[in-house]
Amino acid sequence: MQCPACGNALTEQTVADVTVDVCDGGCGGIWFDNHELGKLDDRDEAAGEELLDVACDPSVTVDHDAVWGCPRCGHPAMMRHFYSPQRAVEVDECPQCGGVWLDAGELRTIRAQYAGAAERQAARREAAHAIYRKHLDQLKAEIQADAGAQAAPPGYAEGGAVPPASGGLLERLMRFF
Repeated sequence: MQCPACGNALTEQTVADVTVDVCDGGCGGIWFDNHELGKLDDRDEAAGEELLDVACDPSVTVDHDAVWGCPRCGHPAMMRHFYSPQRAVEVDECPQCGGVWLDAGELRTIRAQYAGAAERQAARREAAHAIYRKHLDQLKAEIQADAGAQAAPPGYAEGGAVPPASGGLLERLMRFF
């Protein structure tokens, strides 16, 4: 396989029961097949220590703005996203095979973020709750706005029935659920 970042030949390296592909002597990146990174991403896991210092060639330059293809399955564009709620590391993930590319030093940063799986899970849960709270606050504001907008239109008696608003919040919620 070829390195998606610098084009160097990747070499296989086995750590515990995981075989990864490293850009040893090139840009220092590491390729993890689907679900492999999760086996080495906590600092309390002894496995993975030897991957923290992959040899890099300082003369190799990497264009981090480029769109890289997957070295495993050949998909033309990997997706970039943050690995954790801390948003410290942006990883490249293949949407087809699920493999993940880490640039040099990113595994060390990922492993330093949380003491273990429980701490990582708690951070993910808190991030999800924050997102849900934000959306709930937006929905509450829309409900209040819709309630104010559904006051009796001119010609209706005070306290009379008001026709439902087309495309209102209730309809949007019903489509969601």
